[in-house]
Amino acid sequence: MLTVYYLSSQVWQLFKYNMTLHRSTFNFKGQKAVYHGKVRDVYYFDDFVAMVVSDRISAFDHILPRPIPFKGQVLNQIALHFLNATRSNVPNWLLGSPDPNVSIGLKCEPVKIEMVVRGYLAGHAWRTYQRGGRVLCGIELPEGLSANDKLPEPIITPTTKADAGHDEDISAEEILTRKIVSQEVWKQMCGYALSLFETGQQMAHERGLILVDTKYEFGIHEGDLKLIDEIHTPDSSRYYYLEGYEEHQKRGEPQRQLSKEFVREWLMDRGFQGREGETMPEMPDEFVQEVSERYIELYRLITGEKFIPADQEQIESRILHNVNEYLESI
Repeated sequence: MLTVYYLSSQVWQLFKYNMTLHRSTFNFKGQKAVYHGKVRDVYYFDDFVAMVVSDRISAFDHILPRPIPFKGQVLNQIALHFLNATRSNVPNWLLGSPDPNVSIGLKCEPVKIEMVVRGYLAGHAWRTYQRGGRVLCGIELPEGLSANDKLPEPIITPTTKADAGHDEDISAEEILTRKIVSQEVWKQMCGYALSLFETGQQMAHERGLILVDTKYEFGIHEGDLKLIDEIHTPDSSRYYYLEGYEEHQKRGEPQRQLSKEFVREWLMDRGFQGREGETMPEMPDEFVQEVSERYIELYRLITGEKFIPADQEQIESRILHNVNEYLESI
């Protein structure tokens, strides 16, 4: 059974919609521009960026109408955990974190490719396979696989990074033909992605989890390739419990997992996959609370640390103060 971090009813009432960070509209000292993404709002300065991680949640490339309490803090702090742990693998953008919901780092030119690394047949890859597809992003998948089976070796199935709408699968050949990146940069991205995935799997295994698949994003800073954005969070990754994995596979049962996939499944059960003409279902309080608790549980499991909720009562004032104070110190 899933062990969850339950919020008391009193605390739960405190952290309802108006005490979450739904959309940020900050005006930090020295900022030049801002980009509002699905979940993260990126504030640009001359030489660096401030990434504010909101409590928004997205699925099927749509932002769901209700934010999730503590989600932004969980995502930011898990990302910090892994960015700091993998610096010896790959150079990354991170400079510091002045607030539980904020990371500040180097200003990089993003590469318009998401590096999706898969160690198991799950999610989009399984849905493609189930429909009869045996080639994904130019990679041939073996016959006879079942849902959640471990692949012979991790594969990279990149997608285009869309500014709006759906990301699309793309092969390595197409990336090079369209000259999205050079062959040298592509080779470096692949090496970095596989190294990060190997480390992520090792760290997950130590915590009794399986890192099933994930995505990485890269950018160029002064001619050098750097890892940017978040890594190994439940928004960008899928985790299974290590205990019981083999037994569930032998019996053909679904795997116990900690990821955002259960949100997608909840939406699909209610007839929504982000397609034209579909209506997004309302998220009741009970489901919002369950999502929050699952995010917090993953934080505890993957980091081995107790989650300490930040003060949410004046969340926007808190972030503004903390970031501006940090900016004055650098």
